[in-house]
Amino acid sequence: MRYRPFGRSGVTTSAIALCLTDAAARKGAEQVQALVFAALEAGVNAYHIAGVDPVLPEALGRALSVVERNLVFVSMHAGIARGRMGLTRDFSPEALTLAIDQALNASGLGHIDLITLDNPGSEELPRASLEALKAIRASGRITLLGVAGDNDAMDAYVSANAFDVLVTPYHLRSGWKERNRLKEAVGLDMGVVAYGFFPEELSTPKKADDLAGQKRGLFGLGKPRDDSPLQGMGTYAFLHQTPNWSAEQVCLAYALTEPSLSTILVESVDPAHFAALAAVPDRDMPPGLAAQVEMARFGPAGAKSA
Repeated sequence: MRYRPFGRSGVTTSAIALCLTDAAARKGAEQVQALVFAALEAGVNAYHIAGVDPVLPEALGRALSVVERNLVFVSMHAGIARGRMGLTRDFSPEALTLAIDQALNASGLGHIDLITLDNPGSEELPRASLEALKAIRASGRITLLGVAGDNDAMDAYVSANAFDVLVTPYHLRSGWKERNRLKEAVGLDMGVVAYGFFPEELSTPKKADDLAGQKRGLFGLGKPRDDSPLQGMGTYAFLHQTPNWSAEQVCLAYALTEPSLSTILVESVDPAHFAALAAVPDRDMPPGLAAQVEMARFGPAGAKSA
């Protein structure tokens, strides 16, 4: 496993972090603990609670009890709560305080290293909530404050310099808007956490090949023959054709080439699947793969992501 500095915090985290979701919780507490143990064995020291199921903090805390608390970095999303009508958005001081206290009580971790507010709109986060979070931080129950999301309000939240961490989508189709936001956050010494490294539009061979309608042949006319050496050039088809690499692993390897990322959130519900992804930071990308990524990014396949 490789490790990176986490912004101005003085903390070092593993290049990838295990992201625990409600999908993992539905597999049961034992499965969640198995995921955490697989991550620990791979050298992962960063763990993120992205769901609202109470199984997640309880199982995570139980699994992490085998290591010293100061050796792991634990973060969680806040602002999403489970109500009578399903999931609701609530950034009130009371809701945020309750979510943090419940996670601490269930996990027994003592403190949460990072709280990230989940995609708040420009008018959705009351000033009183920020003051409440700062008070909780002063009490030692949380250490860092972050903001997560991809809406237009993120630029204002970053430039306000009120947060320690930006949690942002980043993948090989990310456009200049996302990349500039990332650079601004780094310029303010914020830690940057990435998610969504494997976008849905690249998840199957057909989606990757059909992206942006690149079924054209040379000079944009017709469709290349199946045996043509130009087949797949300038497209994302190579993602599903790289020997000994899955498309997801290629996308993760690409995201890891961005040095300003403190860590990348990796979702999984299966320990073996996570272990395979956890091996990627120590693997070298195959020769020519980086060039194929750039050809796709700046060719017809990447036109819509710019």
